[in-house]
Amino acid sequence: MLALLRNQKIRGILFQLLTVIGLVAFLWYIGSNTVANIEQRGIQTGFGFLNGTAGFGIDQSPISYTEENTHGRVFIVGLLNTIIIAFVGILCATIVGLIIGILRLSKNWLIAKLAKAYIDFFRNIPLLLQILFWYNVVLRAMPSPKESYSFFETVFINNRGLYFPLPEYNATFFTILASLFVALLASIMLNSWANRRKEATGEDLTVFPFAIGMFILFPILAYFIGGAHLNFSFPELRGFNFKGGKTLSPEFLALTFALTIYTATFIAEAVRSGIEAVSHGQKEAAVSMGFSPYQSLKLVVLPQAIRIAIPPIINQYLNLIKNSSLATAVGYPEIVTVFAGTSLNQVGQAIEIISMTMLVYLVISLVVSAILNWFNHKMKIKER
Repeated sequence: MLALLRNQKIRGILFQLLTVIGLVAFLWYIGSNTVANIEQRGIQTGFGFLNGTAGFGIDQSPISYTEENTHGRVFIVGLLNTIIIAFVGILCATIVGLIIGILRLSKNWLIAKLAKAYIDFFRNIPLLLQILFWYNVVLRAMPSPKESYSFFETVFINNRGLYFPLPEYNATFFTILASLFVALLASIMLNSWANRRKEATGEDLTVFPFAIGMFILFPILAYFIGGAHLNFSFPELRGFNFKGGKTLSPEFLALTFALTIYTATFIAEAVRSGIEAVSHGQKEAAVSMGFSPYQSLKLVVLPQAIRIAIPPIINQYLNLIKNSSLATAVGYPEIVTVFAGTSLNQVGQAIEIISMTMLVYLVISLVVSAILNWFNHKMKIKER
């Protein structure tokens, strides 16, 4: 026995086994103690509450919802709103962060200093304060609907939100939508073919003009193929508010602005550090080959910088998703506000509701992380 314990490999396995047994025993104790306390206090358990009537309304719902719907429906509405704000925030933060990160390295002194000031200012203010600022100081200070700011008499913004035209969902609309997906798929396939052609022959083909042409031509053809019947619902002031079109609430706008501006500062720093990590010799080689500053940035610097910047950017995407839970401060109906908030107050089953909410954020974060890690793997330099 002592001889076995002197064996480092066996001793390591034994210690790991004891650690696992101790962890399982601890979790078992916590679980059994929780169940005993719940039974002692007569607290109802299970997921039957999901079939109960919610009894409260939700102002912003991407699917049909009424007060007579169930708490299960509330969960779905909150989940969809969380996914929407996360997707919009990631998209906008990526665009702004990429632009600011590049401007941060501009040779123009004023532009570089303004980009640095933007990063230093917004990065060091708590996100919750930024959400409250955009909501209470900026958007709630907008004029009333009758005095709305108007853009071309089709887009309006006031203290009740942003109003803009919305196309009718008919055959023409769905045909145009399908044509955009076809154009996107065709652009990806053309870019892949151009890369293989360049590796085989060394001849470069600029895909961007062809992609722009497809994104213009395909929807035009789809418009006539789909029946040339594309109508829009325009917002119109009727009484004390606007009717028709699409409305983005102040809560959604405040949360989007804050998440975008705050997260973009960290993405900008990741982009800047990635660009600066590219060796100076690479940049000199691009200049010696006759590349313009734009070509050097696009073909030499950014492809290498992205590989370095992707890991910290993934972390910022995950932070943005989790930070969206701060929407409860302004009442945007994402999953924490309506499900872990209002539904929990009504049914009182905290363990089930909080566990479901935590699982939602865990699954969303793992899916986003898996997708971006796959992209990071695809971006690696393939050695011959």
